[in-house]
Amino acid sequence: MNITWTRTLALTGMVALVAACSKVPITGRSQLNLLPESELMGMSLTEYQGFLKEHPPLQASDARVKMVRGIGDRLAAAATAYLTEHKAADRVANFTWEFNVVDDPTVNAWCMPGGKVVVYTGILPITKDETGLALVMGHEIAHAIARHGNERMSQALAMQGAGVTLQAVLSEKPSTAS
Repeated sequence: MNITWTRTLALTGMVALVAACSKVPITGRSQLNLLPESELMGMSLTEYQGFLKEHPPLQASDARVKMVRGIGDRLAAAATAYLTEHKAADRVANFTWEFNVVDDPTVNAWCMPGGKVVVYTGILPITKDETGLALVMGHEIAHAIARHGNERMSQALAMQGAGVTLQAVLSEKPSTAS
């Protein structure tokens, strides 16, 4: 690979990174989103369904599931209303909210891109009541709305691309590494 090609590749990469930068509507923080949100949601749905096959959720009649789903429905409605009011409804336009509880002693809860939320029974004694659980679930839902999954994957892809570019540059001029 010649140096002109390497520079062109590096410049193209930098332009793509700048073009992929966006602002989180609520915080105004800049973030890098290289992947189309639809692709990320498709990948997360596949992972979510695989997770639920390995960790079957509790039945809808379980009081803990009713509590999680009730809180989740209220949080999803509030987030959607807030985003709509602030002209950022596109952040959740393609979300299909789903709330499940798995019987696992791990102290954890998460929300995947697209609004797929799982609460582990192990976190329920820590949250103690609906208010504590709403705090945890709201935090997890905020990660999905802020597209943190896309941001993390984009950062990893950018680092990988930078590594490949650096490797190409160093293979052209190995003496510059010293």
